[in-house]
Amino acid sequence: MDQLRSNLCEHLSAVVSTSSPLNQYLNSIILGDCCSVMRQFPNDSVDLVLTDPPYLINYKSRDGRNIAGDVSDAWLIPAFAEAYRVLKSGGFCISFYGWSKADRYLAAWREAGFRPVGHLVLIKSYTSGSAFLQYPHEQAYLLAKGRVDCPLSPISDVLYWKYTGNRLHPTQKPIRALTRLIRAFSQPGDIVLDPFCGSGSVLLAAKLSGRRYIGIEVRQDYCEVAQQRLTRS
Repeated sequence: MDQLRSNLCEHLSAVVSTSSPLNQYLNSIILGDCCSVMRQFPNDSVDLVLTDPPYLINYKSRDGRNIAGDVSDAWLIPAFAEAYRVLKSGGFCISFYGWSKADRYLAAWREAGFRPVGHLVLIKSYTSGSAFLQYPHEQAYLLAKGRVDCPLSPISDVLYWKYTGNRLHPTQKPIRALTRLIRAFSQPGDIVLDPFCGSGSVLLAAKLSGRRYIGIEVRQDYCEVAQQRLTRS
């Protein structure tokens, strides 16, 4: 594990410090703040952004794990402004979000330039929480940059979510659901960017779908987990 950590840190440092074109970042996990890292990317350089950012709810899992950046929204507008800049015109961004802070997300997306063109509901087979209602679903917005073409065979905006556990990350998403989104809104060989990549589920789904990927994560421990998953796949 120590050798893996050393190798990963050396690789990440080399990637972040270089000013080379985007191909130097491909199929990599970059340790750092996504706003700072994305500023190094060229304009109009990625084909799809798919991400699960903090929900701004100060989340803590049953076993005590928390999420970096989940208290303050200072990162929200800068992060999506950079995501918009690096996304190709005619491309899509799919972002999960916390429903109780939907107004903040929508304001940030619109300020960045994104246009909401769809809303996805992913139905779980279990209830992750309850208060005034039970919460057996997750949700994400489909956002467009510029003029986009409608697919010939659109997928449903209601999808089913097969639980695969959250051992690797407290808000871990199932690969199968992410794979379906990637295949619906990108082509083989495209570049998929996840600025909040956590344990690398989006990156793994992209790799299994024949796409290239770039992941950014602020926590080193999750970078290491993601790298291990991608190396084994």
